[in-house]
Amino acid sequence: MPQPFIAPKLPVTPPAALQAAAGAHLHGCPVHDLRTKLRQAGLRPTRQRVALGWLLFAKGDRHITAEKLYEEATGARVAISLATVYNTLHQFTEAGLLREIAVDGSKTYFDTNLSNHHHFLIEDTNALVDIPGSHIEVSALPDAPAGMEIDRVDVIIRLRRK
Repeated sequence: MPQPFIAPKLPVTPPAALQAAAGAHLHGCPVHDLRTKLRQAGLRPTRQRVALGWLLFAKGDRHITAEKLYEEATGARVAISLATVYNTLHQFTEAGLLREIAVDGSKTYFDTNLSNHHHFLIEDTNALVDIPGSHIEVSALPDAPAGMEIDRVDVIIRLRRK
């Protein structure tokens, strides 16, 4: 009578070790790095967040409105609503991945450059241009109201053509 086949016992690798090993060969992969960035910021890397994150961060430092990002997403055939773009931009801002820059109360830009810096606003095109933080000195700030502290100072210098 033939003996039944018995599979040999193989060592069991814990799931965390498998993920680490899988991630090791993906380091440097832009999509993997973006997913890691989202997880480190406390955000689940959903398909929509990854798609918008790719559009936002793959082009270097930039200033973008929700409407412009929505146009880029639809142009890249990402099925997404404008409301989801707004929600995602605000989630990225709350997680510390973006800075929100309000201009005139009616226009909001999101900045991928998190360094200490200020902006020129070119009024006829509504374009923002970075000014290194060391090029502007802000002094004599008022005391913050009770229970509050100054988080940062954003300087926007408006430019117009001569």
